[in-house]
Amino acid sequence: MEQTLTMEEVRVLGSLIEKEMATPDYYPLTLNALINACNQKSNREPVVSFDDQTVLRAIDRLRDRNFAFEVKSVDSRVPKYEHNVAKALLLTVQEVAVLDVLLLRGPQTVGELRARTGRLYPFEDMDAVEITLKTLMEREVDPLVMQLPVQPGRKEPRYAHLLMGEPEVDAAPAREIVHRGPSLDDEVNRRVASLEEEVRELRESVAELKAELAAFRAQFE
Repeated sequence: MEQTLTMEEVRVLGSLIEKEMATPDYYPLTLNALINACNQKSNREPVVSFDDQTVLRAIDRLRDRNFAFEVKSVDSRVPKYEHNVAKALLLTVQEVAVLDVLLLRGPQTVGELRARTGRLYPFEDMDAVEITLKTLMEREVDPLVMQLPVQPGRKEPRYAHLLMGEPEVDAAPAREIVHRGPSLDDEVNRRVASLEEEVRELRESVAELKAELAAFRAQFE
């Protein structure tokens, strides 16, 4: 992208996207809800501790890029905030879901993306995720995702977003790996790992929803 985003802008944008897709009943977000979304400990890498001024500055810069805006309603005097990334970048809902996980959690494998987009968009299988990644990487103007080199000791490549520019790639050479066809044990292990990740994500989602419900109730106390 011609003008890249800062880490703070990426976190604010990713948090707005997540809340719209995962908990639409509580969207758009008040400033307090947005701060909590940015600072939550689940589904975030890294965990941060933004204050209100940090979030407001990020919102102002995102608004200049047409990525976010403030909304006011007749039934509330408190301003709320929405993102506009789908229209600004001409993205499908599948593309927004994949991009959002990359914004909030950093580089991911295809398997991790499929598991972690579950609350945002129900991809049928890993092939569907790969197709979405391909469209994000092959955009004629402003590709939004790139594939990273396979890390030493790993078999699967990871994918990273480009809204902050190209990430630094570890220059350490990968150890030579003897590639064999997938065995039954490999497939079973992959499925078990995927299920374990989904269970962990569901537990995190329940904890997150409880926290959001508590915060929502606190507004009326």
